[in-house]
Parts: sequence; structure tokens; C-alpha cells
Amino acid sequence: MEMKKEIVIFDNNKESLAFLTNFFKTNVDYSAIFVKDETALLKKLGKIKPDALVVGSPLELGKIRPREMGCPLIAMVSVDITNGIRSVMKNEIGYYLISPFHKEDFELKLRMAVQKKNWFDGVYSEKKDLETIVELIHLVSSTLDPKEILYFIVKKIADIIDVTRCSIVSIPAEERRHAYVISTFEDPKIENIRLDLKKYPEIRKALESKSTVVIEDALKDPLMKGVRPIIAPLGIRSIVVAPVIFRNEVIGTLFLRTSRTGHTFTEREIRLCNAIANAATNALYNAFLYEKLEAEKTKLEKFAITDYLTGIYNIRYFYYRLEEEFSRSQRYQIPLSCIMFDIDYFKKINDTYGHRVGDMVLREFAQRVTKYTRKSDVFARYGGEEFIMLLPHTSGEGAVAEAERLRKAIREYRFKSLKDKKGVTVSIGTVSYPDRKIKTQDDLITFADNALFTAKNKGRDQIVVYNSL
Repeated sequence: MEMKKEIVIFDNNKESLAFLTNFFKTNVDYSAIFVKDETALLKKLGKIKPDALVVGSPLELGKIRPREMGCPLIAMVSVDITNGIRSVMKNEIGYYLISPFHKEDFELKLRMAVQKKNWFDGVYSEKKDLETIVELIHLVSSTLDPKEILYFIVKKIADIIDVTRCSIVSIPAEERRHAYVISTFEDPKIENIRLDLKKYPEIRKALESKSTVVIEDALKDPLMKGVRPIIAPLGIRSIVVAPVIFRNEVIGTLFLRTSRTGHTFTEREIRLCNAIANAATNALYNAFLYEKLEAEKTKLEKFAITDYLTGIYNIRYFYYRLEEEFSRSQRYQIPLSCIMFDIDYFKKINDTYGHRVGDMVLREFAQRVTKYTRKSDVFARYGGEEFIMLLPHTSGEGAVAEAERLRKAIREYRFKSLKDKKGVTVSIGTVSYPDRKIKTQDDLITFADNALFTAKNKGRDQIVVYNSL
């Protein structure tokens, strides 16, 4: 049922008041609100935006300016006709009646005024929608941040359309059982909320049909029959799902929900959702592609400094950090230590179990040591079964304590790769700077290697400190 048009009346002339009272008493299309003074009028206009304002003329509106009413005005000229019409012309009021008043004349003027307001409201809404699209296009051309674009979309829609939910849902190509809320207007920090698509038949339909799905009444639509017990307590009434399509593939959906009783999305609101979804398509694809490339770049950068077998740093990255830390230690006389360790009898493991098991032992060894490594330390594979660790801001005593902690952690560990979960031991050599014999960064590695060689010759499973040689 269509709602009545609201008409506000501010006229104290007895003749026109009698006419208006009688007219609205018998008319079912309009709801009349009579106000007696300027204060009451301002108060009423502050609460509602009427479809038309009827005023007496000559106008005595004081601070009220007809041009700023935001609705059409109809003037009732009942006395002093000359001044009344002059007042109408001066204030550029489009509709007026001259006493004696006639019902048919007033009804025609009222209908024209309301239609004019509806037309202007429509034009204003279209203008606002176009401004949103232009703003979106401007944004997407100036940023490659998908999160920023996504949040702008949902926030703008929520500003223009009265919705209780406005989210962008992503549906990965490799997965059709779940969708993910990647942006919602309630909070820009909310992302990656997983949805079970069994509970969202409207999204599934949009995905299959690749077209906009409109649910006018979620409690009556056959599509929603299976989920009514879930949505009924939530008050969900009308739903729109606008798919974001790129090259005939749905890369996401614009998912809006409103729980207002009796409310459905208008054609204009649906058009706006589709327009924004279309405008966002290329931008979102480019943004996601850029994000993917950045992730690949990060992955490649990680591969460049990572040992392929163990997943820890490679010797190339270790030398880079060694140069950096050694230079800093020389400049500020900060202690710097180096630990080199070797898995005892590793050749025997390869000969007994094979190289594949040997590789698995190396991976487990690296993971075990990493677990006990401080964030500031640089742990890398030196080659074969040899590993090396750089300890910034660590003195000789601190290096020995750290080496002993690692030696015990390895000795106590049972390797899953080995039969009967046997353990292994390590031999460790340590060296620390400043030391009068250490002149270059290479000396640090050479002396740590010499200490390790001595530890292996002395029986393995022990720590040897270079300055004690």
C-alpha cells in the first residue's frame, strides 16, 4: 500500500483554513499537518521533509525563506490580492490559488507540486549516484590498494542507501563451498569472515546465473525457503546480490541486506549497485592482480635468501648480514659472536638410511635450532651438514651459553625421520669480536671453523671457543 503524501499547512486565514480543512478531511491520498506559527513550522520542517508546503499569502514567513524549503510551495491568496500575488512572484513560488478557492483547482496544483518534488528528488538522487560513480572511478585510478577501494564502495553505498548490511563477498575460483566477507561498511578492519554458501542461496544463485539477484521478501521468496528459520530472527527482509564480473567470471559479489519491515530495494538502488559493481570490476581486478604480483615478489625475495632444503637463510644472505653487523661492531665497538656447528657422523646417517632421510634430518635439525634461536640472531646453512649463526650484541660468554643451550636442545631431541626416533649430537665452535686477531669479517668465519674442527677432533658433541685454542 502506497504511503500518503505529507502536506504541511501554515495559513491563519479563516477562509483558506476552512477550505483546506474540508479538502484534506475527504481526501485519502494526503496527510495534512497544520501548524499555527513560525516556530512550530520550523520545528516540523526540522523533523520531516514534506511533499509540499501550503502557505497563506501575502507571505509573512519571517526568517523562513521559501527557496530553502526543500519542497514545493503552494500559496493561498485570500485577501489583498494585489500584494498577495506580488509576494508570490517575489518569492518565485510556482503554484498559487486566488480566492474563491475550488477543490479541483487545488487538487491539480497539489498533484503537480508533489510530482515536481518527486521529479526533483529523482534528479537529485541520480546526480548523487553519478557523483558516487565518478568519485569511485577517480579513487580506483589513483590507488592500487584493494582494501581502500573495497571499503570506499561499501561505505558509499551505505551512505546513499538505507541498509543494515553492506558487504563485498569474495568467492575464490578454486572453492565453491565458502565465500569470504572481505569488506564491510561497519568496520574497515573486518575482513576474511568465512560464509558457508549452503546458508546463502541468493549468493549461489548470483554465482550460477552471473546476474543480479533481488529478494523482495526473504520470508516469502521460494529461494530462501531452506534458510528462513535462520534469517527470520535477524529481521532480514530484502536482499540484493550484485555480481562483480570480469571476463565472464564472477570474481566477487556486492552483497547488501536490509531488515526494515516492508522495505524493498528500489529500481534506482538496484541500478546503483550494478553500476558500482561494474565500475569496480576492472579496478578490483587490477588491484588484486597488483597484490598478487607483490606477494609473488615477496615470495621470490624470500627464495633469494632462503636455503631450498631447510627453509632457513642461505649463506649468501648470511654474508650480507655479516658485513653489515661486523661494520657496525667495528664502528661502535659492540660485541659480535659467531657459532658454527656440524652434525656429528652425518655421513653415517646418509649411508645407513639414504640421502632422502638425510635431507629430512637436516630439515628437522634446522627447525629445532630455529625454535631456540633469538629474533636478533641470523641462522643459516653453511653447506652440507654444517650450519652457522651470527649473534649481534653478544659477548664471548653469551655465545658459549647460547651454544650450550642449542647443543642440549639437539641432544635431547628425538628425530622423527630416523628409525626408532634416534637422536643426533653436534660439535660447535665459537668466536667473538672484538679480538686482536680478528681484522676482517672473514676472520670471524675462519676462526669459528677452526674451533669447530678442534671440537670434532676432540671427540665431538662439545663446544670449543676460539680464544682458548
